[in-house]
Amino acid sequence: MTRAAPLDRHSPIDPSRTAILFIDTQDGIFHAGAETARPYFFRSARDVAIPGMARLLEAGRSAGAEIVFTVIESLTRDGRDRSLDYKQTNFHFARGSPETRVIEALKPGDDEIILPKTSSSLFNSTIFEYLLRNIGIDTVIVTGFLTDQCVDHTVRDGADRGFRMICPTDACTTDSRERHDGALSAFKGYCRLTDSDTLIEELKAAQRSKLEQI
Repeated sequence: MTRAAPLDRHSPIDPSRTAILFIDTQDGIFHAGAETARPYFFRSARDVAIPGMARLLEAGRSAGAEIVFTVIESLTRDGRDRSLDYKQTNFHFARGSPETRVIEALKPGDDEIILPKTSSSLFNSTIFEYLLRNIGIDTVIVTGFLTDQCVDHTVRDGADRGFRMICPTDACTTDSRERHDGALSAFKGYCRLTDSDTLIEELKAAQRSKLEQI
């Protein structure tokens, strides 16, 4: 039996087999109060990461990629279902609370997936992997908050589960430039690092190619 060749890290993106993931881009994480409490995070999210994610979101929708959001949200009001880490750090957004809403700049469409999670990697506390395999996804573009926490953990877990992981470095951020750069350097062996504009051009090229075949 001939085995299929593994997907090359730098091969062109096929939107029909690609999910664009937006991690924790919610009102409880990015909000006006963060400008004082977490100034680097707030400014880098507002000025760089969120605009990059918004452009990717538009391009992904146009090209037919699967759009997936994950938000920190307990399944219970008191958070008894949370991971041990979330309990120890008192990290909790109650089910259905306003803090769990995806920010307006990245507002989900009515047929796009939103997964509540209670762990750093959504592979561990959601049915994300099950969904990817059902839909036929083999490539995941990972964006969102925070580069050195949930983005990092998700990239590593996805790679270990056999998915091609891609991280646009200008579509994620954390609490300092040093932490952001350090995380990218640490997990670069698990994914393809690139930028939003490059991925947008690949998505547009795939869309044009599809139209030419009609």
